Amino acid sequence: MSMASSSPLDGSQGSVSYPMDCVFEGCKIPVYSTSTWSKQVANGVHPVDWTWAEVVSKRRVNNKWDFYVHYVNFNKRLDEWVCEDRLDLEQLQLPRKESKVSSLARNSRPSSPDVQTPPPPMPPPKKINGIGRKRKHESVEPESAEGSPSTPLPETPPVPHMTGSLHVPSGSRTGHGPEDVITRMKNINMVELGRFRMKPWYFSPYPQELTSEPVIYLCEFCLKYVKSMKCLERHKAKCTLYHPPGNEIYRKESISFFEIDGRKNKAYAQNLCLVAKMFLDHKTLYYDTDPFLFYVMTEYDEFGFHLVGYFSKEKESSEDYNVACILTLPPFQRKGYGKILIEFSYELSKLESKSGSPEKPLSDLGLLSYRSYWSQTILEILLNLDGQDDNPPSMTINEISEKTSIRKEDVVSTLQNMNLVQYYKGQYIICLTKEVLDRHSRSMVKRKIRIDSQCIKWNPKDWSKRGKW
Repeated sequence: MSMASSSPLDGSQGSVSYPMDCVFEGCKIPVYSTSTWSKQVANGVHPVDWTWAEVVSKRRVNNKWDFYVHYVNFNKRLDEWVCEDRLDLEQLQLPRKESKVSSLARNSRPSSPDVQTPPPPMPPPKKINGIGRKRKHESVEPESAEGSPSTPLPETPPVPHMTGSLHVPSGSRTGHGPEDVITRMKNINMVELGRFRMKPWYFSPYPQELTSEPVIYLCEFCLKYVKSMKCLERHKAKCTLYHPPGNEIYRKESISFFEIDGRKNKAYAQNLCLVAKMFLDHKTLYYDTDPFLFYVMTEYDEFGFHLVGYFSKEKESSEDYNVACILTLPPFQRKGYGKILIEFSYELSKLESKSGSPEKPLSDLGLLSYRSYWSQTILEILLNLDGQDDNPPSMTINEISEKTSIRKEDVVSTLQNMNLVQYYKGQYIICLTKEVLDRHSRSMVKRKIRIDSQCIKWNPKDWSKRGKW
C-alpha cells in the first residue's frame, strides 16, 4: 500500500515532529502500510513503506486517536481508519489557508475523461506494494479481514434523496460544510447479502442506528435491511418474494432479467439504490425513483433468483441515454457479468430503434467495462464484413452505429482509443493490425456468456404518451 519517498509533497516542511493534536482535517501526512507496519515495529525497525494521505476526520478510541484518511491519487474506495502509530508526524503538512475548502471538494480521482482534476504535487512513486493491489481494475472479491472498526461513526446527516441516476448535477457536491465530510467516509463496516459478505467501498445513507452494527443484513430478494441475523430470519418467515418484483423479460439457462418500474415498486427501487451507493461514488441520491426503470440481472438456482447486478434508465431521456446507473456486485465481478448488463442495455436500444450511450461521468470501473465492450463489439462487426471482388470490405461510422446501437461519438472515441484510424490517400480508414486481432481473439475466448436476443420478451413503450408514468 505504499510509495517509498524521502521528501514531503512540496518540500516545504522539515523533519519536525508535531504533537498529535496538530493533526486535523485537511492535513497531509505519510501513512505506513498495514502489511509491513506491525512486522517492522515488532522487529524494532522504522517502517519505510508509506503512502501520502489526506486526513478527512479523527476520533478518540481507547485514549488514542484514530484518523480517517484518503490516499492521495488513489481511488476513494481505499479510504480507511488508521491508528495514530501509523502516521509519520515528522513529515506532517498543514493545509494552506486558501485550499482548506477546496481540499474537501476534491474528488478521489477523475472517473472518466469528461471530468479531469489535476492531482496535487507529490514525489514520483518508487514502490507500490499494498493499497493498489486490490480493486485496481474492473472487479474485486469481497473482503472480510480488513476495513474500518465497527465503532459508531459521528451522527450522519439527514438521509439524502435517492434516484436511479448515476449522473451528478452541477452544484450538487459543493464540498462545503460538515455534511460533505461525513458523506466522504464509509459508514457501513460490512453488509451480508445472501451467501456473500461484502465490504462497502463508499458512504451509503442507511439509517444511523445501523452504522454502529458490525454487519447489516439484507434480504436478498426484497433488499430490506435489518441489524441482526435474528431479525433477518423473522423477516424471511414473512417475505414471500423469491425474485425481484416486476416482469421477467429475459431468461436463458440460469440468467434472468427483471424490469422494475420505479413508481410501482418504490420500496424495492429505493433499497436497490442504497445497495448501489455502497459501491458507486458518483451516484446521486434522490428519493424520487418514479422516472426510472430498473433492469435487475439475477442468477437462478433451486432457492430462487439471486441478485447479480442491475442498470437503470430514465423513462424519458432528453439525451437518449440508455443507462443511468450500472453496477455488478463485487462477488460477481471479473466473470463477464458487467458486459452482459451492457450488452442487454444495447439490445433494448436496438428494439427501440435508437442509438444509446451511458450517462457521464462514468465510474472508473464502468469506463473500463464500456471501453472493453465497445471495442469488442465494433471489432466483431468489422471482422464479419465481406469484400466484393477485389474491393476490400468497407463500412461507415453511421453504419457501425446503426448495427450496434452504439452512439457515433462512442464509436469514434473507441476507434481512436485503439489507434485504428489512419489517414491514407486523402481519407480516413480503419487499419486492423495483427496485435489488435490477437488481443481481440483472446478477449472473446473469455466472453463465454452472451445475450440471446431471441429470448428477450419485451416491447418498448412510449412514456411521453403515458401521462405521469
